[in-house]
Amino acid sequence: MIESRKEDHVKISLKEDVDSSKNYWEDIEFYHHSVPEIDFQDIDIGVDFLDKSLDAPLMIAGMTGGYEGAEDFNERLASVAETLGIGFGVGSQRAALENDELRKSYETVARYSPPMVLGNIGAPQLIKQKASEALSLAEANELLEMIEGDYLAVHFNYLQEAVQPEGDLKAKGVIDSLKELSSKVPTIAKETGAGVSPQTALTFQNAGVKAIDVGGKGGTSFSAVEHYRNQEDKMKTISKNLWNWGIPTPVSIVECRGSVSLPLIATGGIKNGVQVAKAISLGADIVGMAGGVLRALADEKRTVEEYFERVIRELKTVMFLLGCEEIDELLNVKKIFTGDLKNWID
Repeated sequence: MIESRKEDHVKISLKEDVDSSKNYWEDIEFYHHSVPEIDFQDIDIGVDFLDKSLDAPLMIAGMTGGYEGAEDFNERLASVAETLGIGFGVGSQRAALENDELRKSYETVARYSPPMVLGNIGAPQLIKQKASEALSLAEANELLEMIEGDYLAVHFNYLQEAVQPEGDLKAKGVIDSLKELSSKVPTIAKETGAGVSPQTALTFQNAGVKAIDVGGKGGTSFSAVEHYRNQEDKMKTISKNLWNWGIPTPVSIVECRGSVSLPLIATGGIKNGVQVAKAISLGADIVGMAGGVLRALADEKRTVEEYFERVIRELKTVMFLLGCEEIDELLNVKKIFTGDLKNWID
């Protein structure tokens, strides 16, 4: 069941338009500097994130694993992350715990050495569900060991679970379990497209996570993905009506940055280097990309490495046009909010 579902998610994401109806990054504008007063070649986009050094403030966000064909995807992505010196995350590893034959789709990552590697498990798995026991400490360590990972991302995908006929809908006690896990394993709390509120960010910080991936609205909607998966009319309608549920990524960054001191990963609708610059200017420490990466994987005319090389060049170009030599200087540039985003921010 899990193996089929994972493959369905990838196929639907490639075949159908499953993005939120609005990309809020278009509602942010920068003030152009006609005289940058810096040399392009001196621009430095390297960052330190937690205890890792990245050559760019980027990571390949967790997408896939746990089905036939995912091994090749993860191997190619890990290779690119190593080459470019950026972070890498695998998709949910739950399938590997339930079926040993699927471990290889994740274990291939250990053959490469990206500067930061994230494991992945769902928050629902931290507590006992109708058909499964709670994740044990031994299993959590196993998830990191199989990929030689640095941190375990715990993804909070309750919107997706709620619109799946087979979803795990028990959530009582999950924060206590996260706190217990985080006291023994380095964790990162991760949303998957509905955004993190400032109150939830504080809850995560108090639970002891090392960082937060805000995973906001604006990119892939997993309610939309489930809309195409669902066969039953009732669930198909429910998932359609919740297609655009959530907090926009830019809003989540701003509000979380104002409420917690933890490092922030921005994911959700970020497709190019201009939007990477916007995310960092709002307070994100690094940016995760997934949807565009997945499409680059499936594109025979370009490689994932070429995709990221373009993103990096775009980021540097924006910094040049704003007179920023260092990545953290983006925090101080003037921004203009327009459209729907202005209503959220104001």
